[in-house]
Formats: sequence, structure tokens, C-alpha cells
Amino acid sequence: MSASSERSESQNRNGQPMLASQRAKQNGEIPPKPGYFPLGYKAGFSQWWASVSPAIAEHNVLSYVPYLQKPPTHTQTGSAPVSASQSTSSLDADPAKRVRPVRTNSINDPHGPRSWHSNLVQLSGKNRVLNEFSVERTGEEVEENLVMLHGYGAGLGFFYKNFEGLSRVPGWKLYALDMLGMGRSSRPPFKVHAKDQAGKITEAENWFIDALEEWRVLKKIDKFTLLGHSMGGYMAVAYALKYPGHLNKLILASPVGIPEDPYATQAAMPEPEESTMANEFIQDQEDDIVNPNGKLKTDGDNNNFLNAKSKADLAKVKANEPPRRPLPKWLTYLWDANISPFSIVRWTGPLGPRFVSGWTSRRFSHLPESESESLHTYAYSLFRQRGSGEYALAYILAPGAFARSPLIRRIHGVGRQPLPSTSTSPSQTSLSASSSSAPLKTLSKETGIPIILMYGENDWMDIAGGYAAEQKLKEEKAKALQSASGEERKLENGSAKVVIIGKAGHHLYLDGWEEFNVIMREEMEETKRHSREREEKLKALTGNGSA
Repeated sequence: MSASSERSESQNRNGQPMLASQRAKQNGEIPPKPGYFPLGYKAGFSQWWASVSPAIAEHNVLSYVPYLQKPPTHTQTGSAPVSASQSTSSLDADPAKRVRPVRTNSINDPHGPRSWHSNLVQLSGKNRVLNEFSVERTGEEVEENLVMLHGYGAGLGFFYKNFEGLSRVPGWKLYALDMLGMGRSSRPPFKVHAKDQAGKITEAENWFIDALEEWRVLKKIDKFTLLGHSMGGYMAVAYALKYPGHLNKLILASPVGIPEDPYATQAAMPEPEESTMANEFIQDQEDDIVNPNGKLKTDGDNNNFLNAKSKADLAKVKANEPPRRPLPKWLTYLWDANISPFSIVRWTGPLGPRFVSGWTSRRFSHLPESESESLHTYAYSLFRQRGSGEYALAYILAPGAFARSPLIRRIHGVGRQPLPSTSTSPSQTSLSASSSSAPLKTLSKETGIPIILMYGENDWMDIAGGYAAEQKLKEEKAKALQSASGEERKLENGSAKVVIIGKAGHHLYLDGWEEFNVIMREEMEETKRHSREREEKLKALTGNGSA
């Protein structure tokens, strides 16, 4: 079956199990809406007292990965708080077994054999460690690498619907990382020393992307494809701009921070109920996917790309209206005081699980109950950890989740940066001399990379920002080609496109995981093909091709 037909089948599959609420609505029953915090006080206290460790919670989530019945899970976590009581765990804490991979074979894994690995990667400096989960196809040469970055406050376990599907592509190795100060990575104190706004933004971005670059060097990975969701997408763009020459493709899944907020430097700010982070906590995911009549959605919502034209027309009508009212003062105060949502979870103690259920019950309402409960426990286990990377949010985003340094102003520079010489870049000198991309060091600048912007059909993130970014990238490519040398023209690789995942919201990799995985496999196959073609061009340009 071809990738395109596989994608079509994913989009039009009729045999997909219905949600429980769909069945109830079809039977004429209207299930009651849960309260804002559906978890009861008693159950919440029990969860707080049990203090399930992040290792166990991650292990339980990854146990839903197909063909991986016993996922490898190292038992060390960056900075766990003191538990109310000791958790019981069946995980082996023997140091000699912490990094032993789990291998599936072609008998119990129809897409195998594969090797699954969980590890902590030590970085330089004090208390700087990244949590890593990887999947490798056994017996195959690793031609390409995919690195996956989660969103704000989340963890690599949220990609559990994607690991198996994406690791089917021959020649690829997958890495999912917990960003520094989040997930199960270490949580060093987050400090910014700059006094000016631009300096603070740069320091906050560097805190994450410098750790990613050091990880890449330690892994001896020269080129890779980078996938980032939400804040991970924002950081992926920042990484591409600061560390050029290492990306084969950039995939941004509902990235935060692209559009420019015209009210960001004024008193008036966007309404919370519009395309802001508020929707991440109040919007029911099942409402994003299912209509009130119980049918799957086929039309748009108030932030749907299908309604983009009508929204744009409405914006023209409102162009002469006075600025919108500011966000609530309490919200602006908490944001500027750098009090994160997770601080509240920690402060409330036994009430923490109940508060978290207000988010998890809505984000995961479309999933089977057992998976939804495991994701709730996983989220709470991460949210209650010591505060660290979460404090970068106020430096990167203004109240309302608009970037203080919008990516729309800089994304056109991705893939167009000057390439550092080997004499001035320590990371370049550490790479293997046998790398197939070594001839690229003769170029003075990058010659473009493919950039994919993916959104859910019912995404609360502003999809119009993605289309604006696509246009800017295409304009920059045309501009670069006008002054490009013959060699640069032959190696030109820049492109941009927006992809919409049907029946999905902001967490498109989870809401519409089947279609997401199909599209990702298509992109991975294309990247592998383009890498081979590029290598042939490089050989021809440097005279290393066969006579």
C-alpha cells in the first residue's frame, strides 16, 4: 500500500470505534458534562498520597505502545519532590539494568525487529541531564534521525501514540527528549541575568536549545530532522537559527509564538477566549472532534482554517474599533510575577490532582478511559516536580500566549544562516570526518531546508500564522535564488507548506494520531530520498562521483 493511499484510508476509515459519548448520543442519551474539576476530593487525596513517581507514570503510559508490552524505563528522575509516602514499583532499580534496551522480534512485532531504549544523558555543568527515549530498527543502518520535542510542561510520554508508527520507516532512528527543566530531565534553577528584554528572551531560549545542541554533539549526530510541538516548535525554530547546518527538515506541530500580537506592546491584549493559551485549559477535546449531534466534525469552529476567510473579513470590519480590553489584572500579575500553573499544583498539596484533572479531563476526553487515566497520572507526576524550565514561559511569551519575539519576524531566516567554519565551531570539529555532509563545510551559508507547519483542524493556535510563515519562507527562497551561485542553486532545498490534521485540536499528534503518523512517514520517506539525492549532488560538485 502506498503512503498516499494509506493516508486516504486513515482519513476515511469508517470502522473506527466510536467514543462512548457518541454511542450515548446516538441512543438518544445526553451524558452529563463533568464539573470543571471532575476528580473527587477523596480520589485526589489518594493520588497525592500515593505519589506515583514520574518513572512509573511514564512506564505506564509507554506500556500502551503497540508491541511494547514492557517498555524500558530507567528509574532516575531529575528532581523529584519528597513523597508523602514511598511509591511501590516493579521496575528494576539495578544500575546495571537501567539502560538495557527492550528488543522486539519479527514474531511479536510485525514491523520489527526494533530496539527500545530509555536513558539519561549527562550534559556539562551542574545538574544538567536530559531524559531520552529512543527506538531503533534492529539490523539496519541508521541513515536518518528524528528528534521529537514536547510542549510546555509536558513530557516525551505524550508521544506514545507515535513511537510505533513512526519507527516503521526503514533506516530511521527516533529520539524523544524531555527538554531541560521539564519532564523527567533534571531541573536546575532557571535564572536570567540580562536586564534588557531582548537579552532576557535570548537567555531563556538558549537555556533549552544549548542543551539540545550539546546532546546532539554527545550523540555524534550531524544531521537530523527536528519535530517540535507547541513550545517545542518555538524552540525548534530558535535552535535552527542559532545552530545552522544540522537540520534536514523542520516539522512544527501547532507551534506557539508565530503570529505577531499588535497589542503586545500596548495596554490592550487579546480576549482570553480567542486564540490564546486559555483554550488549552478550558476547551474540551471531544468538543473539538465531535458535534453536539454525536457526529464527527466536518465543518470549522471559531479558530478553524475553514473559517479563515470569514474571520479575516470580520477583522476588516473591526479594524477601526478601539483596542480590546486587557486580560484580567490577576492573570497579568501572576504571569509577570512568573507564577506558573504548576506552582499552583504544588502549593495546593492534596488538591493538586483535582486541579490537574480540570485540564486532563478535557485534553484526553476522546481517549479510552484507561489511557486517559494513565495520562492524567503522568501529567500530575510531572507537574508536581520542582519548578525549573517552566519559569522560562514569562520571558518568551506575553500574557495571552503571544511571543515577545514573534517567530514571524525571524522564521524566514531558518535554513538561510551563515555556516560556521570548522575552525570556529567546536561542535563541528567533534563530528565524524566520514560524514556524508562534510562537503557542506565549503559553503558559506545554508541553502534552505523543508519546513512543515502542521495544525489540527480545530486548533486553538492561530493557523493564519502558519500560512503567513509559509509565505515569508517562500519569499525568502525567491530572494536567495536571485543572488545564489551556481553551486547554491543546485543544492537549493528550501520549501514550506501547511498541513491540516483532520478532527484534531492543538495536540494533533494525539487527537489525530493515525493521520499524523501517516503524514510523518511520508515526510520521513521524502527526507531520506532527498538526502540521498543531495549526497549525489555533493559528490558531483566536489568531483568525488564515480567516473
